[in-house]
Amino acid sequence: HQMSSKQKSFKKSLDDPLQFIKGAGPKRVMLLKKLQIESVADALYFLPFRYDDRSQVKKIAELVPGEMVSFTGKVIDAGTIRMGRNRKLFEAVVQDDSGFIRVKWFHFNESYMAGKIKLGNERIFSGKPTQNKRDGGLEMIHPDTDTGSGDDSSTESLDIGRIVPVYRSTEGLHLKALRTIMKNVVDGYNHLVEEFLPEEILNRYKFPKRSSAIQLAHFPPADTSIDLLENFQHPAQRRLIFEEFFLIQLALAFKKRHQQITERGRAFKTRGEIIRNFFKLLLFDLTGAQKRVLGEIMTYLEKEEPMNLLLQGDVGTGKTVVALTALLTAVDNDCQAALMAPTELLAEQHFLNIRPFCSALGITIELATSTGTAKEKSLIRDRISDGTTQIVVGTHALIQKKMEFSNLGLAVVDEQHRFGVLQREAIGKKGLVPHVLIMTATPIPRSLALTLYGDMNVSFLDEFPPGRKDIETRLFYENKRDNAYHLLGKETEQGRQAFVVCPLIEESEAIDLKAAIDVFEELQNQRFPDLKVQLIHGKLKKEERQQIMADFKEGKIDILVATTVIEVGIDIPNASVMLIEHAERFGLAQLHQLRGRIGRGTHASYCFLIACHALTNDGKARLNAIVKSRDGFAIAEEDLRIRGPGDFMGTRQSGMPLLRVANLLRDIKLLELSRLEAFALIEKDPQLELPENAKLKTMLHQTLGDQMGLMKII
Repeated sequence: HQMSSKQKSFKKSLDDPLQFIKGAGPKRVMLLKKLQIESVADALYFLPFRYDDRSQVKKIAELVPGEMVSFTGKVIDAGTIRMGRNRKLFEAVVQDDSGFIRVKWFHFNESYMAGKIKLGNERIFSGKPTQNKRDGGLEMIHPDTDTGSGDDSSTESLDIGRIVPVYRSTEGLHLKALRTIMKNVVDGYNHLVEEFLPEEILNRYKFPKRSSAIQLAHFPPADTSIDLLENFQHPAQRRLIFEEFFLIQLALAFKKRHQQITERGRAFKTRGEIIRNFFKLLLFDLTGAQKRVLGEIMTYLEKEEPMNLLLQGDVGTGKTVVALTALLTAVDNDCQAALMAPTELLAEQHFLNIRPFCSALGITIELATSTGTAKEKSLIRDRISDGTTQIVVGTHALIQKKMEFSNLGLAVVDEQHRFGVLQREAIGKKGLVPHVLIMTATPIPRSLALTLYGDMNVSFLDEFPPGRKDIETRLFYENKRDNAYHLLGKETEQGRQAFVVCPLIEESEAIDLKAAIDVFEELQNQRFPDLKVQLIHGKLKKEERQQIMADFKEGKIDILVATTVIEVGIDIPNASVMLIEHAERFGLAQLHQLRGRIGRGTHASYCFLIACHALTNDGKARLNAIVKSRDGFAIAEEDLRIRGPGDFMGTRQSGMPLLRVANLLRDIKLLELSRLEAFALIEKDPQLELPENAKLKTMLHQTLGDQMGLMKII
């Protein structure tokens, strides 16, 4: 006997799409999607970002301008008032036994308001009173309102007489509607939410159960501390933040443990003959930080367990020497070494910087990028696969399928965040697992490093070579552009050289390149006809670019107009000015990198930022962060604060799980706590096989299995 479809009961699931929820029609479902809310589970974890305490119901006489409050009163007058041909307002006078107040709406549906605000009705109103400028009396604009103790009191109000959740919304989706949808989700589905945190952790931190935490965080009872809620310190919020971090840290601990057990590399002999000869070639002493970091690297390389190290060093702290020492150590152990950069231009610059040392030491080095004929590329691949080439410099093309190394012992990855977390895994697929050194001149805030790179060891190059000059940074708006160029001219009069950088964004490459050419022509023909101005950009042939850079280094060029090809690896001691056009279009890290190209000689140096478009408040904050600080870490923290973790360093694309509840800046203490707990748990139960961790393992699989390369190891 077949059951009819009507008889079949609908089985609820946290994966249910939101169109099943009362109040979420097709239009609202589309708007919710903009907020990245598509399923019931997404909605449950879309927490309020603040709360209004409307639980305090006061008398009208007790109302204070500017303070959120609720009051109950009787409507003694109401109606629409015309204010000219196209404007009108709906106004009501509300009275209780202590006084009266006017309430006003400027955006309203006339028939709806007339039915809702009727003479003689008792209603409860919530909002912030203000003083009317004309007569000094109190009024309230656009209050939330509901029936008081009348017939409708059975339906619980979500907007007044309680602590009211305030969600981030999007245009067209009113908070009132969003609250109703959220209430329907929480009431209808919260019973399906399963606990997965170990009992031990719940007890240790006095965390509520998962379903209680969700209920409390969305709709806190009237006696909840508003201070705790506003500061995300309520146990319900703390529990949900902790669990999100805990899953990520568990995944990282799992990966790290897996690598330790399964991955075998080679233990290198360090400080060998090639290294001794290399240090004799250097014309300067290493800084204390370089010596310390090299000591750390050598300790890792001497182990059979593959090195997995993130080296953070601000612009100009001398990472290239450290990287080259590591590469040469691999060669000294009869292994190949690879150096990868995110763009062909940066790969070229690394190649040109280290080739002279390799020539002097009798080491074969190759530049492998995607340019060149098929025959040239094939020959390069052959020399790499038969081991003829000892050091290979290139882009991420080095870790693509066609590239086979004979014996890769070490990979150095520059500016890894542009590669993406998952591509890092591909490096390890070339034979025995190589040692990996990842370098970044984009200081990563500690909280982000713990999430993006939490399975790695971290070293810091935190000392500049002696003699580096301070750089004065100044912001000019479009109308003051001439002042900036006047100051640039004064520097060139004293024999200094200057960079002028124009943005080049892929989507508008043709337009941007035209703009850069216009800047170049204006400088050469109008502003500085007596100086040698040159233009460099990525569309030029490799040989042309290399020649231009060589000419600039030798002082044959006074002003180099460039698209962003000069971020890393150029050392021009005589360049004292970095002028950046359309500074508002660059990321903070990029501006900091560009500024690091100057101040390398004995002269005072200047970075001029020209903002060409009206700036948003965020835009102003970002440019002012660069003006105020030379500390890359302070700038990175500011960038993270302004832009949020999703955008910072393009982590949306790079395989980092998006945080829905936790905030990397606000919740750093919980992040560190979750890290300790996760690593301790994996130490105790490496495969999460104990019965009490079964639900945790399932949850880890569901949430992060795909994103963090865990599928193959859990």
